[in-house]
Amino acid sequence: MDSKVAIIISPNWADYAQKYLADCLTSLSQQNFAGQSKLFLVDNATTAESYNYLRTLAPTAEIISNQNNDGFAKGNNDAMRQALAQGYDYIFLINMDTIVDSHCLQALVDYLVKYPEAGAVQVRIMLWPETDKVNSLGNTTHFLGFGYCLGYQQSYQPVGLKEIAYPSGAGVMLRATALQQVGLFDEELWMYNEDQDLGWRLWLAGYKCLLAESAIVYHKYSFSKSISKYYWMDRNRLINIFKNYRLATLILIIPALLVMELGLLLFAVKGGWLKEKIRVYSYFLNKQNWQYLRQARQQSQALRRVPDREIVRLFSGQILYQEIDSIFLRLANIFFGLYWQIIKLLLFW
Repeated sequence: MDSKVAIIISPNWADYAQKYLADCLTSLSQQNFAGQSKLFLVDNATTAESYNYLRTLAPTAEIISNQNNDGFAKGNNDAMRQALAQGYDYIFLINMDTIVDSHCLQALVDYLVKYPEAGAVQVRIMLWPETDKVNSLGNTTHFLGFGYCLGYQQSYQPVGLKEIAYPSGAGVMLRATALQQVGLFDEELWMYNEDQDLGWRLWLAGYKCLLAESAIVYHKYSFSKSISKYYWMDRNRLINIFKNYRLATLILIIPALLVMELGLLLFAVKGGWLKEKIRVYSYFLNKQNWQYLRQARQQSQALRRVPDREIVRLFSGQILYQEIDSIFLRLANIFFGLYWQIIKLLLFW
């Protein structure tokens, strides 16, 4: 029986579609895919002009219009809920600023058929126009919650079958039955780290996250240093470690977490985003958020079929990402790398 794939392009907002959508759609129209597929588009903060533009470019797509900019997580969820209700076997999430290789869809489906234990399979994401350079060969999680791409800006070298801590939302195919078990993106995260959390929950539930290096997507990626990005990433990585670690693991990492927080405060002062760091702390001090945090942790831990020691073998004690390299980070990597090696020896649960 033919596989049914729902293709969901990251939500449109502002002028994103005018900048990127045409190239992405052209590449999708050239897929050598034997199964059935349908395109879903979400228009955040929709207007008559933006809706008509999407309808003109993608006349056969199912378009979901949101009055507000509801964020990356909810925007994708809106489309995923529609796809699941319509009985699609797999859901392919890609960013709008991508170009998809013609064999990509078929290669991803082949992986998911061959490896039934996989809940998510990430494409090999290469940069554009530097197509010989890597954007992501899967993502890893620093044990204090920071997430980053593996292989970034390196020349591609084959890696074979590869387990990854979590897949990038810029190019991943998800098994529908796995999503029905673990849930969709956590909409509280709004944007950033939602793919980290979903990958973590898939591992908790006993699924694997894999890299499919024969499935290729080219990404028009540029690293953003906006202050607002720091707020979402810093807050969300703390939410994720609180939700998904066992309590005993959390206790073991608290000393390192406190040291890191002191360093981040100094960095925030130096970098001019102290107000954003204070916003992060204010979120966790607000009692209105405690009920969400408690319920989110209960839901994640209820999924658990795999011990922490099995999941964290894919985690890192270092942050190896060129865009944020500095002498301070290199020194921190030495300290936290040694700390993490010791902690992993103590993880018997």
